[in-house]
Amino acid sequence: MISAVLDSTVLVSAFLNAVKGGVSFDLIGLIEEGAFQLFLSDGILEETVRVLSTRPRIRKRYSYTTEKVTDYYRSLVDLATIVPVTPGLRVVRDPNDDMILACALAAGADCLITRDKDLLILETHEGIAILTPEAFLQVLRAGE
Repeated sequence: MISAVLDSTVLVSAFLNAVKGGVSFDLIGLIEEGAFQLFLSDGILEETVRVLSTRPRIRKRYSYTTEKVTDYYRSLVDLATIVPVTPGLRVVRDPNDDMILACALAAGADCLITRDKDLLILETHEGIAILTPEAFLQVLRAGE
């Protein structure tokens, strides 16, 4: 089974677009269906919750409760294998991006799914494909 790390940009997008759908939201459904194995780290989960909890503009536009964020966090913990990440990896300029790469390395993931341009420009890192959600969805569909 293919394994992947979804970064916080994808996880936030999936949460915010739960009503109208979208590729990021569809990926969460595919995890539930067993289409791929999800790996996350505590840092990715914390960043996702922080963004959803502390950005007033997002909260006002999408109007959701703290309880919904907590429920989403719990569902991600249930869906994912949480891997410990050793800090210290320095590949890109943003330490948060390095944290996501470190998670993919620690998990031995096949793919890292992101919308972050600093990560996407790498294309691969130590054998891990770095893809947009749309490209990853095509990979999953090709493997069906």
